[in-house]
Amino acid sequence: MTETLNASAATDDATERRNRLVIALLLVSAFVVILNETIMGVALPALERSLGITTATGQWLTTGFMLTMAVVIPITGFLIQRLHTRTLFLTAMTLFTAGTAISAAAPGFEVLLAGRIVQASGTAVMMPLLMTTVLTLVPAERRGRTMGNISIVMSVAPALGPTISGIILNALEWRWMFIVMLPLAVGALILGAARMQNVTEPRPGRVDVISVILSALGFSALIYGLSSIGEAAAHGGVAVVPPAAPIAIGAVALAVFAWRQFALAKADRALLDLRVFRSGNFTVSLVMLLISMMALFGTLIVLPLYLQQVLLLNPLNAGLVLLPGGIVMALLSPFVGCLYDRFGPRALLLTGSTIVSGVLWAMTMLSETTPVWVVPIGHSALSVGLAFLFTPLFTSALGSVEPRLYSHGSAVVSTLQQVAAGAGTALFVTMLTIVTAEATASAGLEQAGLAETAEGMRAAFLCGGVISILAIVLAFFVRKPANGAPAHGGH
Repeated sequence: MTETLNASAATDDATERRNRLVIALLLVSAFVVILNETIMGVALPALERSLGITTATGQWLTTGFMLTMAVVIPITGFLIQRLHTRTLFLTAMTLFTAGTAISAAAPGFEVLLAGRIVQASGTAVMMPLLMTTVLTLVPAERRGRTMGNISIVMSVAPALGPTISGIILNALEWRWMFIVMLPLAVGALILGAARMQNVTEPRPGRVDVISVILSALGFSALIYGLSSIGEAAAHGGVAVVPPAAPIAIGAVALAVFAWRQFALAKADRALLDLRVFRSGNFTVSLVMLLISMMALFGTLIVLPLYLQQVLLLNPLNAGLVLLPGGIVMALLSPFVGCLYDRFGPRALLLTGSTIVSGVLWAMTMLSETTPVWVVPIGHSALSVGLAFLFTPLFTSALGSVEPRLYSHGSAVVSTLQQVAAGAGTALFVTMLTIVTAEATASAGLEQAGLAETAEGMRAAFLCGGVISILAIVLAFFVRKPANGAPAHGGH
């Protein structure tokens, strides 16, 4: 009897060590791939000069990345259920590593864009795989701490991207952004090939080709349309394709896609099972998470512009000003995860949403005479608020999904994050551009001065402040999921 208990304990310990190793490998690899998503933030001027391209063309290095993510992520819910963990991990990191190598060696814009698309294909698989694996392996009572670590990946890595690219570009040419990233990608791939183990049991199934086409058309058109809004505003409202057209096409395609997924779900054949929205807690948490992502990505676009175009900092100094906020979020996220495990989400969400809203409203007072030191203080405060939001929201949303739908819940969250990032960027940039143009015209100037540009940026933060109020209201309706999420959880 004693020998049996000892053997059982040894097996449990071995399983626990295996699970910790798998999650650690996924976390490290996910940080590397997500860091790459925003590294182009302050690099566009250098790329334009080096490659002889326009700003509109250069934006495709970011837009193309987001479009690829939006196309691939919805398919990952199906792939995670059908393929082994190790197979998916190695595929994702191989794609990312190959894309990084292509970008580093790119002789021109076209090859660089191709490298970014290959990178995005690997990135798109990694985050849903990480979240699904955590939900599968980590008991509900300990998920907060692990989700805190995931929050570092999801929020801190994008925040650090502009800082890192600014530091690199201060001394080296643009391709060094990828050369520096390449050893990290290769190292993660080699480590994963040596140590990654399978922790899920795939089940057979066929992919619905019509759903793949509808998903690709819908999400890519929507992201493209949102990304085009800011570009059109920057050119006096003129665009090659009016943004309303792809947005409308995307909305129709996604409506048909949603209808088809509900029909296929009856036979357990959905590409992206939308029955996850039957949980009211999942839906409310997700909406609040998307608002937070809009605030994060909108701020990540406007603050560097404010620092460079209004306060006249160079890319290196602009990146360094934003560095403390990224560090604050990294330090707080695991701590917030522990607080979630102990107290649940509501108090954390009310605190975080109030701080975020307060900072965004305070940023509506930034001007051309604002001292530089005010910005890192405000950005760090915003990072504190976001740290109190991301971990509880990820944990509450995904913990409210039925275990058999974990992979689909992860894919839904990751997909809509890309939409929220595009919407936040479009909203902030559009308001910035329109108000700056109006202020310039009112002043009788041909080109915007510092005061007119600052006025546009205050308008962008005003939009963020208004939508942040909704997050405060929603915080009252988010609850901590039970250890076993009900099939139709309400709130």
